[in-house]
Amino acid sequence: MNATGKFAGFVLGLAAVFGIALTVGAVVGPEPSESAGHDEHSTGAAASEFPGGLLATDQGYTLALDKPNTTTAPQSPTSFRILDANGAPATRYVNSHDKDLHLIVVRRDLAAFQHVHPVLDPAGTWTVPLDLSRAGDYRVYADFTPAGGSNLTLGADLRVAGNYDVQALPAPAATARVGEYTVALNGTVTPGAASKVTLSVNREGTPVTDLQPYLGAYGHLVALRAADLAYLHVHPEGTPGDGVTPAGPGIDFIVNAPSAGDYRLFLDFQHQGVVRTAEFTVRVAAPDAAGASTPAPPADHGTPGHGH
Repeated sequence: MNATGKFAGFVLGLAAVFGIALTVGAVVGPEPSESAGHDEHSTGAAASEFPGGLLATDQGYTLALDKPNTTTAPQSPTSFRILDANGAPATRYVNSHDKDLHLIVVRRDLAAFQHVHPVLDPAGTWTVPLDLSRAGDYRVYADFTPAGGSNLTLGADLRVAGNYDVQALPAPAATARVGEYTVALNGTVTPGAASKVTLSVNREGTPVTDLQPYLGAYGHLVALRAADLAYLHVHPEGTPGDGVTPAGPGIDFIVNAPSAGDYRLFLDFQHQGVVRTAEFTVRVAAPDAAGASTPAPPADHGTPGHGH
C-alpha cells in the first residue's frame, strides 16, 4: 500500500479534453493500476492497468481464505494465507504504513466496511476477528508487499449465511456525518491525470486542527468502484511531523479517475485517540460528444446476491 491518496468538486475542467465533472459533492474514484495506484508519489499516469482487488491470484501470489463460507457472528475468527507460486505460505513481508498487511472487508452492497490488521503466525497464517453479524456476500481485500516483491491487492469472496438485508447505494453527497464530526469533500477530478481534492474535518462546526497520525498519515482512504468492487487504497499528501503538513482540518489527496460510474469512499481519521470512518458515495460523470458531462447510471444494488 505504497500509494498516495487521491480525491468533490464543482468546477468543470474546460481545458481538459477528457474532463470529468462530479455531481454535487461528488469526487473521484477510480480504478488504479497495481503500481501507480499504490505509488505514494504518483504524478498522474493514467490508471489504465488492471485495477486491484479483482483477482485472487496475481504475480504468483494467491489469497486463500481458510473458510470462505461461514455463519453470522459479531466476532467471527477469520484466517487466511498468502500462498506463493509454489503453494507455500508467505511469511516475510515489507512493512507499509506501520503494518505488514492491511485487510479490508466490505459487503458486496458496499455496506459493513471494516479495515483491520491481522496477526501473522510463524507458519504463515493470518488471523483476525471480523464483525460478521450481518449476513451476505463480502469481498475481502489483502493489501501487502511480499519480501522481494511489489505491492499487491488480492481479493476473495467470503459468504456469510443468513438473511441478506441488501441495502441501496446511498446517494452522492458533499458531506458525511460521523457522530460529532462532519467531513466535507471538495475538489475537481480529471480522468487520466493527477487531481487534488481535499477532505476537511469539522467537529460541531469547529475545524479540527489536531488530527492524530493513523497508520503513518492524517487520513487513510479506501475507494471501491461500485460496478465491480475494483479497489484503490490511497493515502494523503504529506507526512505527519514533517514541519509542512498541517494536522487538519483539510487532508489533501491525489486521485486518478479513468472511468465514469459510482464509487464508495471510506475515510479513516483519528482524533482524541479514536479512529472514525466517514463514508461517501461519489458519482463520476462521463462527458458527451459536445464535452458536457452526462451522469453515469447508478449501480444496481437492489437484488440480494447481485454480483459486481
